[in-house]
Amino acid sequence: MTILIEQPDHQLGSQMEEKKLCSESNETCELVLDGGFVVPKDISKNNGCVTQKIAASNDAFIAPEINSFGQSFRDYNAESERQKSVEEFYKSNHINQTFDFVKKMREEYSKLNRVEMSIWECCELLNEVVDDSDPDLDEPQIEHLLQTAEAIRKDYPNEDWLHLTALIHDLGKVLLLPSFGELPQWAVVGDTHPLGCAFDESIVHHKYFEENPDYNNASFNTMYGIYSEGCGLDNVMVSWGHDDYMYLVAKENGTTLPQAGLFIIRYHSFYPLHRAGAYRHLMNKEDEDNLKWLQVFNKYDLYSKSKVRVDVEKVKPYYLSLIEKYFPAKLRW
Repeated sequence: MTILIEQPDHQLGSQMEEKKLCSESNETCELVLDGGFVVPKDISKNNGCVTQKIAASNDAFIAPEINSFGQSFRDYNAESERQKSVEEFYKSNHINQTFDFVKKMREEYSKLNRVEMSIWECCELLNEVVDDSDPDLDEPQIEHLLQTAEAIRKDYPNEDWLHLTALIHDLGKVLLLPSFGELPQWAVVGDTHPLGCAFDESIVHHKYFEENPDYNNASFNTMYGIYSEGCGLDNVMVSWGHDDYMYLVAKENGTTLPQAGLFIIRYHSFYPLHRAGAYRHLMNKEDEDNLKWLQVFNKYDLYSKSKVRVDVEKVKPYYLSLIEKYFPAKLRW
């Protein structure tokens, strides 16, 4: 089954207009999404008003200005106990994620011989997972999955494959659980980056790569390393984690999601690429096309992380119907 999709409509962003939301009583302004949850806006500044970008339809997702800790998103320098643990995480990640380690993990987990369960069962398992690498979120992952999916559903109602991709994009974090090998956090979460070529300066906490065994490997420490221009990301070894694992699970279990969906799952943590523009010299034409959808997705993946709640039972039937459409009832994990 082939799913044909159009390129994302970037006019949605260009149609944004300035609108001032004011409250004479200094009450909180709220954006209500389909899942029954709200995104509060702090209007304590600017004399009780806050200027925000909203879509002309009044229905589009509005990115909050701060994360659930009251800080800017992806601020890895803010002083907090959370930030200290995040930096320690990246130190371990950058030291231990080597070319040989990733190759070993891919070979081991491509066997898909650990668990058999449905997509929704896996979603429920994520209630046990908190991502230590994330400076913006300390809620159970199921909350983030539904926040992301519902926000995308609001703005792209006809792209049901994108709604489902949002729901499942982090399911690979079950690697942290005993049934899946109970891998350390540095081998499951965090931003991803290529191995086999130089570590780009845009990578968070780059300084810790100096302790990575690959750092002084002459074959790996140039711009192209072992790769060639336009070779395609599918031929590039990217650090191991939940992204690559969920990609393997979806692909090997015969999902009918379009290639753009699989690309989002596999590279949504590849921030050096889709935020800093690094490593684009390794991409091919198909990667370039799929990157457009990943950049659409990233807005919702990042900025839907707030102290809000989703009415799970209300939205569950819709997502179960999508799972049935794009996946078998049971998957090998």
